[in-house]
Amino acid sequence: MRSKECRLLGLTFWLLLLAAGGLAGCGADVPRQQPTPPVARAIPQELEAHGHVRIDPYFWLRERENPEVVAYLEAENTYLGAAMAHTEELQNTIFEEIKGRIRKDDSSVPHLYDGYFYYRRYEKDREYPIYCRKEGSIDSAEEILLDVNALAVTIGAQDGYLSVGGREISPDAQLYAFGADTMGRRFYSLRIKDLRSGELLPDVIPDVTPQSAWANDNRTLFYLKQDPVTLRPYQVYRHVLGSDPRDDQLVFEEPDDTFWVSLFRSKSGRYIFIECEHTLMTEYLYLDADRPLGDFTVIQPRERDLEYSVAHFGDHFYMRTNWEAKNFRLMKCPVAHTAKEHWTEVVPYDDAVFLQQFEIFRDYLVVRERREGLTHMRIIPWDGSPAHDLDFGEATYAAYLDTNKEFDTQVLRYEYTSLVTPVSIYDYDMATREKVLRKQDEVMGGYDPSAYRTRRLQAEARDGTMVPISIVHPADLVLDGRAPLLLDGYGAYGFSSAPWFSEARLSLLERGFGYAIAHVRGGQELGRQWYEDGKLLEKKNTFTDFIDCAEHLCETGYTGADKLFAYGNSAGGLLIGAVVNMAPEQFAGAIADVPWVDAVTTMLDATIPLTTSEYDEWGDPNQREYYDYMLSYSPYDNVEAKDYPALLVIAGYHDSQVQYWEPAKWVAKLRALKTDDQLLLLKTNMEAGHGGVSGRFRGYRETALVYAFMIETLANRR
Repeated sequence: MRSKECRLLGLTFWLLLLAAGGLAGCGADVPRQQPTPPVARAIPQELEAHGHVRIDPYFWLRERENPEVVAYLEAENTYLGAAMAHTEELQNTIFEEIKGRIRKDDSSVPHLYDGYFYYRRYEKDREYPIYCRKEGSIDSAEEILLDVNALAVTIGAQDGYLSVGGREISPDAQLYAFGADTMGRRFYSLRIKDLRSGELLPDVIPDVTPQSAWANDNRTLFYLKQDPVTLRPYQVYRHVLGSDPRDDQLVFEEPDDTFWVSLFRSKSGRYIFIECEHTLMTEYLYLDADRPLGDFTVIQPRERDLEYSVAHFGDHFYMRTNWEAKNFRLMKCPVAHTAKEHWTEVVPYDDAVFLQQFEIFRDYLVVRERREGLTHMRIIPWDGSPAHDLDFGEATYAAYLDTNKEFDTQVLRYEYTSLVTPVSIYDYDMATREKVLRKQDEVMGGYDPSAYRTRRLQAEARDGTMVPISIVHPADLVLDGRAPLLLDGYGAYGFSSAPWFSEARLSLLERGFGYAIAHVRGGQELGRQWYEDGKLLEKKNTFTDFIDCAEHLCETGYTGADKLFAYGNSAGGLLIGAVVNMAPEQFAGAIADVPWVDAVTTMLDATIPLTTSEYDEWGDPNQREYYDYMLSYSPYDNVEAKDYPALLVIAGYHDSQVQYWEPAKWVAKLRALKTDDQLLLLKTNMEAGHGGVSGRFRGYRETALVYAFMIETLANRR
């Protein structure tokens, strides 16, 4: 057991230092040598696996309710405030710039669903959206479905955290189910609003996910519960309006703790689907929405390495699947015969094309694909007429299928953006091939895209692989290595990093920075193999790709190592932690946002959310081969006594995906071992989770802090 006296002594030293003003002041008054955290005086925890013993002196930071832990986190926040106090004016300027570019009374483009036009709008200077609809025509009277600002007041969350999710309309369009989370740990209370009376029903179902699905009787609602310890969604319940939620019936439970469960209603409204998802396999079950008391039926039983997703149209289920198709293909089967031996091909497999998504209409099939790393949308008429692609016209961009609720239409709605093009919503007539811009996000105060250039580069990785880079920079950039640049990366779960537009980023570009995305292995930018080459025992490719992209940007004059910053969020924070261990000299500074940095300890603890479901993403360290490999790159385990770049680390106290103690422990160990005098800052959002603070504008305070941190770091290096 660790010594309480030792810990209290360290904590007392830390707090006395703060009280004495040793960390107060601004500019040169802030000590450049970071203070020693109290946990350095804790008696270490021994962690044993495979006969190997690791010493973790900061293990006790896991004690969430321990007042000493809270005091330490708050002390780190105080130090950050002192160290960055002289940048407060700059932070406020940047925050007001960002806020000033956003239209305050904005609204989304209405979409048609069952005779109603649904949309979301914001009112000036209010943090949360108002969800609305109009019946029959966009010129009809507005009906407010949910004013989240008013809800915040009703449930006492106006000054804290609030996230609303789910938002499911009943088949008769008279009931509105939604989930509300007031902590940030992703436990929601499911609520139901009667749209006829405007009142919230007394049916309140606590501690669930926001997902729900209505049966066609307009009184039966299926919802999803998570494990209270691991937060894994695993149980589906059936609720009948007016009944006590404590009497709700469990209709499905997933016993395998490596699977996560989700729930949704088909676009056709005919079926309710349960999805059981594992990293390497999926299984779907379906229920006739007209028979809510029936049993769910499996479509295709789970098999190792078999993934599929399901949609319904007519008499068939349609499946996007990797069955004998690494980059996926589209299949279908009769509703009456769903096992894979009954599947027939709709879109054939193409090894050069990664099938990402599909959307079904009465007369058309739309597939969203990746070819040579870029998104394409292909329109395929059901009558056998030639297919065609949409033309997007830029070198690097992002395009997504938007809300398309109606089958009987020839109009496809999609979203388009790029590093220089604000988010744009288009309606595309699939018959006439005419494109109509319905809305482009307005950048208030004026924005000239010609002031910037966007390019798609290729960096050669150390194994000869060419890694794409998307970049935007001021148009007058001189490639002499003197411009600062922020390099962003993720590279996990097959998630492809999109080159999207950001109003906030303009505050960086206007100050001479460039911004780039390293499309490293571990994503799926170049297909399924790109993902598989950056996971498990190939995970280090993600880190070396990022370093090689950084070197390429320096070698080609876009920036220099003394002006280059790295950013990563969540699993991207693992990337940041790894690269600053492997190549600290390559970066002036780095920002690790809710970073997953204690990989081995976390993956050995099956009680931590996400652990068991991710053995096939990172490896199971209970197996020696994976343990040794993960230990060789885990950022926390590989901190050394050497110089590091300046670091800003952000955590969420209620984070359900990356527990707050991972970044806190990492910072503590860095403080104890690093040999430089660069800034090392830890900011813990004490009232937020993985996504940071809630609200439309509040999060930009953190963006302003990040930008000020980079500007301050450059100033200190001159």
